[in-house]
Amino acid sequence: MRRLGVLVATVGGAGYFPIAPGTVGSAVGVAIYLVAPTAWLIPLTIAITIVGTWASGVAARHFAREDPGPVVVDEVAGQLVTLLLTGAGVRGSILGFFLFRALDIVKPFPANRLERLPAGYGIMADDLMAGLYGNLLMQLAVRLLPWL
Repeated sequence: MRRLGVLVATVGGAGYFPIAPGTVGSAVGVAIYLVAPTAWLIPLTIAITIVGTWASGVAARHFAREDPGPVVVDEVAGQLVTLLLTGAGVRGSILGFFLFRALDIVKPFPANRLERLPAGYGIMADDLMAGLYGNLLMQLAVRLLPWL
């Protein structure tokens, strides 16, 4: 089960990318958003969040770190939350990608507190909060910029 947990947490190894693995994880989230049928996005995001929480906890123990760099399933989930129910196309997805990355790095309150939760909960929660902020900004952006 440990191998499976690490495989899921690293999104099939995407988290081992040598430069900016979190950015790679976010790009995977955008790709999923663009290719998955719209009706599947909410259940898929929920499933990724649930399984990702478990896998992140397994990976944290495996790497012996609270929030290991190779764990990027949290970025996938957060990126999906940013784009959910926005109706954004490719252009909007690019904007959502940059919004989420900025919010994930800055970690505005309470995201910075949520990362203190234990194991996989903390790993996932701060990115989900950043995704929620990103979604609110995207909801505004798609209304103000109809070309998104």
